[in-house]
Amino acid sequence: MQDLLARARSELRHEPIERRVRANVGADAVVDSTRAILVWEPRRVVPSYAVPVDDIRAELSTAPAANGRADGVLHPGIPFGVHTAAGEPLTIADRVGAGYRLADEDLGDYVVLDFAAFDEWLEEDERIAGHPRDPFHRVDVRQSARPVRIEVDGDVVAETTRARLLFETSLPVRFYLPPEDVRVELHPSSRRSYCPYKGHASYWSVDAGGRRREALGWSYEQPLPDAVAITGLVALWDERVDVFLDGEQRERPGGPIADALRHEFGV
Repeated sequence: MQDLLARARSELRHEPIERRVRANVGADAVVDSTRAILVWEPRRVVPSYAVPVDDIRAELSTAPAANGRADGVLHPGIPFGVHTAAGEPLTIADRVGAGYRLADEDLGDYVVLDFAAFDEWLEEDERIAGHPRDPFHRVDVRQSARPVRIEVDGDVVAETTRARLLFETSLPVRFYLPPEDVRVELHPSSRRSYCPYKGHASYWSVDAGGRRREALGWSYEQPLPDAVAITGLVALWDERVDVFLDGEQRERPGGPIADALRHEFGV
């Protein structure tokens, strides 16, 4: 299945959603649609909302093409202005490049929207943050008594038989540990992130292997409903530590997340 999904990622894909979708600029509802769809441009891993042009309550005009390109997978950190399908960038209200009219004949009446270009998004009457949720993406959490040991350059930083394993579509399994089973002091980091499936994450730095490891772990203190089982637990980047499960060392994950962490932290 993962191979099938990976091959499909090279194609332009879209999926209807039966939800009212709104986007605001300040106090003004610029987008209001009950005909929204989700669109994945080739190599994009998260979807964007697209709505019929008639459901946009603002002036549209052609925008200059954005500079920049990206090879490989287009993760959420790659700006919306980097496009992999033919089309025309649009300015919506005063937001330059906030829309993209695809050249695809099946989507000719639709405008794909830059989530970050608008001040607020709503599905029905609930606020949406981060990016639209993928209907083919899920999160499962399972409690496990299997022994988990985590090391950094040979230093044991955590050991538990009370882990919760988080399985998330297309991502490495993550090991969430009770904070009392972390052997090193957790130093608050200024780093923050938001996951549309789990919520707001706070990060922790630790001293291990003879030096400070910035933002090595994170926790969700008030996660979204799908992830309440990991409330207050601590996870560490498997890409930056050595994880032993049942006494066997696991291979560190590769891929775009590992590449981004290597670029940011050097490991």
